[in-house]
Amino acid sequence: MSCKTLTAAAVVLLMLTAGCSTLERLVYRPDINQGNYLTTADVAKLHTGMTKQQVAYTLGTPMLHDPFGTNTWFYVFRRQPGHEPVTQQTLTLTFDNSGTLTHIDNQAALNAPSS
Repeated sequence: MSCKTLTAAAVVLLMLTAGCSTLERLVYRPDINQGNYLTTADVAKLHTGMTKQQVAYTLGTPMLHDPFGTNTWFYVFRRQPGHEPVTQQTLTLTFDNSGTLTHIDNQAALNAPSS
């Protein structure tokens, strides 16, 4: 093959390869939201000493309960924007044996592993 043919083939291959990532960004990907969406105002309403019923009234039912008991509730919100990395917010609430809120742990906007 001549040098011109090899150069043309390399340029075409380079253009096709570079075009894939650009073309992928043009394809619509919907945002995928899963779990309990909580605003900062909702989380600010929480305080220790609340009962389980008061928390459920304020935030709704949790996404997960502690599988080994009923004293820990997990409110998980996972957001996967179309072409951006996944983020996850986890609110963990711990109750004592009488059903009173004793601990609030809010881990906001952590990068979650892609699935």
